[in-house]
Amino acid sequence: MAGPPRWMCVSRFWRASWHALGVYSPVHFKPDRATERDLLSRIDAGNLITSTDRGLLATFLPVLIDVDAGPHGVVLAHLARNNDQWQVADEGEALFIADIIDGYVSPSWYPSKAEHGRVVPTWNYIAVHLYGTLVVHDDSAWVESMVRRLTARHESRRADPWTVDDAPREYVEGQIRAIVGVEVLITRVEAKVKMSQNRPSADIDGVVAGAIQQEQADLAEWVRRSAR
Repeated sequence: MAGPPRWMCVSRFWRASWHALGVYSPVHFKPDRATERDLLSRIDAGNLITSTDRGLLATFLPVLIDVDAGPHGVVLAHLARNNDQWQVADEGEALFIADIIDGYVSPSWYPSKAEHGRVVPTWNYIAVHLYGTLVVHDDSAWVESMVRRLTARHESRRADPWTVDDAPREYVEGQIRAIVGVEVLITRVEAKVKMSQNRPSADIDGVVAGAIQQEQADLAEWVRRSAR
Protein backbone atom coordinates (compact mmCIF):
# COMPACT_ATOMS: atom_id res chain seq x y z
CA MET A 1 0.00 0.00 0.00
CA ALA A 2 1.42 3.39 -1.00
CA GLY A 3 2.33 5.85 1.75
CA PRO A 4 1.19 9.50 1.95
CA PRO A 5 2.42 11.95 -0.71
CA ARG A 6 5.86 13.42 -0.09
CA TRP A 7 4.45 16.95 0.29
CA MET A 8 2.24 15.74 3.12
CA CYS A 9 5.21 14.21 4.93
CA VAL A 10 7.13 17.47 4.55
CA SER A 11 4.15 19.44 5.86
CA ARG A 12 3.92 17.18 8.91
CA PHE A 13 7.65 17.54 9.50
CA TRP A 14 7.44 21.34 9.53
CA ARG A 15 4.44 21.32 11.84
CA ALA A 16 6.20 18.96 14.25
CA SER A 17 9.39 21.02 14.09
CA TRP A 18 7.71 24.45 14.34
CA HIS A 19 8.47 24.82 18.04
CA ALA A 20 12.20 24.23 17.42
CA LEU A 21 12.54 26.98 14.85
CA GLY A 22 12.91 30.67 15.51
CA VAL A 23 14.72 33.90 14.74
CA TYR A 24 18.21 33.58 13.28
CA SER A 25 20.23 35.71 15.68
CA PRO A 26 24.04 35.74 15.96
CA VAL A 27 25.27 36.26 19.50
CA HIS A 28 26.24 39.91 18.94
CA PHE A 29 22.66 40.73 17.88
CA LYS A 30 20.97 38.97 20.81
CA PRO A 31 19.74 41.37 23.53
CA ASP A 32 20.16 40.73 27.24
CA ARG A 33 17.12 40.17 29.46
CA ALA A 34 16.86 43.82 30.56
CA THR A 35 16.86 45.02 26.93
CA GLU A 36 14.40 42.30 25.98
CA ARG A 37 11.98 43.42 28.69
CA ASP A 38 12.39 47.04 27.57
CA LEU A 39 11.56 46.03 24.00
CA LEU A 40 8.38 44.28 25.11
CA SER A 41 7.24 47.41 26.94
CA ARG A 42 7.69 49.44 23.72
CA ILE A 43 5.53 47.24 21.51
CA ASP A 44 2.39 48.98 20.25
CA ALA A 45 1.39 46.84 17.27
CA GLY A 46 2.30 43.86 15.13
CA ASN A 47 1.04 40.78 13.33
CA LEU A 48 -0.76 37.88 15.00
CA ILE A 49 -0.10 34.69 13.04
CA THR A 50 -1.81 31.35 13.62
CA SER A 51 -1.47 28.02 11.84
CA THR A 52 -4.84 26.43 11.06
CA ASP A 53 -6.29 23.69 8.89
CA ARG A 54 -6.94 26.47 6.36
CA GLY A 55 -3.26 27.43 6.36
CA LEU A 56 -1.62 30.44 7.97
CA LEU A 57 -3.86 33.32 9.08
CA ALA A 58 -2.51 36.75 10.01
CA THR A 59 -3.95 40.02 11.28
CA PHE A 60 -2.19 43.31 12.05
CA LEU A 61 -3.26 44.46 15.51
CA PRO A 62 -2.67 47.21 18.04
CA VAL A 63 -1.73 45.43 21.26
CA LEU A 64 -0.96 45.81 24.91
CA ILE A 65 1.93 43.72 26.28
CA ASP A 66 1.61 42.96 29.98
CA VAL A 67 5.22 42.09 30.86
CA ASP A 68 4.33 41.21 34.45
CA ALA A 69 1.69 38.58 33.67
CA GLY A 70 2.95 35.00 33.74
CA PRO A 71 6.57 33.90 33.32
CA HIS A 72 7.09 35.72 29.99
CA GLY A 73 4.19 38.15 29.75
CA VAL A 74 1.02 38.19 27.65
CA VAL A 75 -0.17 39.88 24.46
CA LEU A 76 -3.62 41.47 24.77
CA ALA A 77 -5.61 42.52 21.72
CA HIS A 78 -8.92 42.26 19.92
CA LEU A 79 -10.18 41.10 16.55
CA ALA A 80 -13.24 42.13 14.59
CA ARG A 81 -16.02 39.64 15.27
CA ASN A 82 -16.25 39.03 11.52
CA ASN A 83 -12.55 38.09 11.35
CA ASP A 84 -12.30 34.30 10.89
CA GLN A 85 -8.98 34.08 12.73
CA TRP A 86 -10.51 33.83 16.19
CA GLN A 87 -13.06 31.25 15.07
CA VAL A 88 -10.72 28.81 13.33
CA ALA A 89 -8.95 26.37 15.63
CA ASP A 90 -5.21 27.01 15.73
CA GLU A 91 -2.70 24.18 15.39
CA GLY A 92 0.34 24.49 17.62
CA GLU A 93 1.79 27.80 18.74
CA ALA A 94 0.54 31.26 17.89
CA LEU A 95 3.17 33.79 16.82
CA PHE A 96 3.09 37.54 17.32
CA ILE A 97 5.67 39.55 15.34
CA ALA A 98 6.16 43.02 16.74
CA ASP A 99 6.66 46.16 14.72
CA ILE A 100 9.30 48.33 16.46
CA ILE A 101 11.94 50.09 14.32
CA ASP A 102 14.01 49.52 11.19
CA GLY A 103 15.89 51.46 8.54
CA TYR A 104 18.21 51.32 5.55
CA VAL A 105 21.97 51.68 6.05
CA SER A 106 23.97 53.09 3.14
CA PRO A 107 27.58 51.90 2.69
CA SER A 108 28.37 55.55 1.94
CA TRP A 109 27.99 56.20 5.68
CA TYR A 110 31.00 54.00 6.49
CA PRO A 111 34.47 55.64 6.66
CA SER A 112 35.80 52.21 5.70
CA LYS A 113 34.29 52.70 2.23
CA ALA A 114 37.04 55.24 1.50
CA GLU A 115 39.69 52.95 2.98
CA HIS A 116 39.07 49.73 1.06
CA GLY A 117 35.64 49.84 -0.57
CA ARG A 118 34.64 46.39 0.75
CA VAL A 119 31.23 47.49 2.02
CA VAL A 120 27.63 46.81 1.03
CA PRO A 121 24.19 48.16 1.96
CA THR A 122 22.33 46.56 4.85
CA TRP A 123 19.23 47.03 6.96
CA ASN A 124 19.16 47.72 10.68
CA TYR A 125 16.15 46.49 12.60
CA ILE A 126 14.71 45.21 15.84
CA ALA A 127 12.72 41.99 15.54
CA VAL A 128 10.67 40.57 18.40
CA HIS A 129 8.85 37.27 17.96
CA LEU A 130 6.51 36.17 20.74
CA TYR A 131 5.38 32.54 20.74
CA GLY A 132 2.59 31.19 22.88
CA THR A 133 -0.89 29.82 23.35
CA LEU A 134 -3.80 31.74 21.85
CA VAL A 135 -6.80 32.27 24.14
CA VAL A 136 -10.06 33.76 22.84
CA HIS A 137 -12.19 35.95 25.13
CA ASP A 138 -15.72 36.30 23.77
CA ASP A 139 -16.61 38.15 26.95
CA SER A 140 -17.76 41.77 26.89
CA ALA A 141 -16.38 42.56 30.37
CA TRP A 142 -12.91 41.23 29.46
CA VAL A 143 -12.95 43.04 26.14
CA GLU A 144 -14.00 46.36 27.65
CA SER A 145 -11.30 46.15 30.32
CA MET A 146 -8.66 45.45 27.66
CA VAL A 147 -9.91 48.28 25.41
CA ARG A 148 -9.79 50.72 28.32
CA ARG A 149 -6.20 49.71 29.14
CA LEU A 150 -5.13 49.94 25.50
CA THR A 151 -6.79 53.33 25.07
CA ALA A 152 -5.25 54.68 28.28
CA ARG A 153 -1.77 53.63 27.15
CA HIS A 154 -1.95 55.78 24.03
CA GLU A 155 -4.15 58.63 25.24
CA SER A 156 -1.95 59.20 28.31
CA ARG A 157 0.69 60.59 25.93
CA ARG A 158 -1.65 63.43 24.95
CA ALA A 159 -2.19 66.70 26.79
CA ASP A 160 -5.98 66.27 26.65
CA PRO A 161 -6.57 62.50 26.73
CA TRP A 162 -9.78 60.94 25.46
CA THR A 163 -11.39 58.21 27.56
CA VAL A 164 -13.89 55.50 26.73
CA ASP A 165 -16.38 57.25 28.98
CA ASP A 166 -16.35 60.27 26.66
CA ALA A 167 -18.47 58.27 24.21
CA PRO A 168 -22.18 57.48 24.80
CA ARG A 169 -22.55 54.24 26.77
CA GLU A 170 -24.88 52.58 24.26
CA TYR A 171 -22.41 53.36 21.47
CA VAL A 172 -19.52 51.84 23.46
CA GLU A 173 -21.53 48.69 24.13
CA GLY A 174 -22.30 48.33 20.43
CA GLN A 175 -18.63 48.71 19.51
CA ILE A 176 -17.61 46.12 22.09
CA ARG A 177 -20.15 43.62 20.75
CA ALA A 178 -18.46 43.94 17.35
CA ILE A 179 -15.07 42.73 18.61
CA VAL A 180 -13.64 39.67 20.34
CA GLY A 181 -10.73 39.64 22.78
CA VAL A 182 -7.61 37.58 22.15
CA GLU A 183 -4.66 36.85 24.40
CA VAL A 184 -1.35 35.16 23.67
CA LEU A 185 0.11 33.52 26.77
CA ILE A 186 3.79 33.93 25.91
CA THR A 187 5.89 30.80 26.31
CA ARG A 188 9.08 32.11 24.73
CA VAL A 189 10.52 35.37 23.48
CA GLU A 190 12.98 35.61 20.60
CA ALA A 191 14.42 39.05 19.99
CA LYS A 192 17.10 40.36 17.68
CA VAL A 193 18.64 43.83 17.76
CA LYS A 194 20.68 44.33 14.58
CA MET A 195 22.08 47.84 14.91
CA SER A 196 25.53 47.76 13.28
CA GLN A 197 27.19 46.13 16.32
CA ASN A 198 29.37 44.10 13.93
CA ARG A 199 30.93 47.21 12.37
CA PRO A 200 34.10 49.03 13.48
CA SER A 201 33.48 51.96 15.84
CA ALA A 202 34.18 54.55 13.11
CA ASP A 203 31.54 52.94 10.88
CA ILE A 204 29.05 52.90 13.76
CA ASP A 205 29.58 56.63 14.20
CA GLY A 206 28.99 57.02 10.48
CA VAL A 207 25.70 55.12 10.70
CA VAL A 208 24.57 57.36 13.57
CA ALA A 209 25.41 60.49 11.58
CA GLY A 210 23.74 59.11 8.45
CA ALA A 211 20.56 58.15 10.28
CA ILE A 212 20.34 61.61 11.85
CA GLN A 213 20.83 63.20 8.44
CA GLN A 214 17.95 61.06 7.13
CA GLU A 215 15.79 62.27 10.06
CA GLN A 216 15.81 58.86 11.73
CA ALA A 217 16.74 59.96 15.24
CA ASP A 218 15.21 56.88 16.88
CA LEU A 219 17.30 54.60 14.69
CA ALA A 220 20.44 56.61 15.47
CA GLU A 221 19.75 56.32 19.20
CA TRP A 222 19.37 52.54 18.99
CA VAL A 223 22.67 52.28 17.07
CA ARG A 224 24.36 54.32 19.82
CA ARG A 225 22.74 52.28 22.57
CA SER A 226 23.61 48.93 20.98
CA ALA A 227 27.26 49.87 20.53
CA ARG A 228 27.84 50.29 24.29
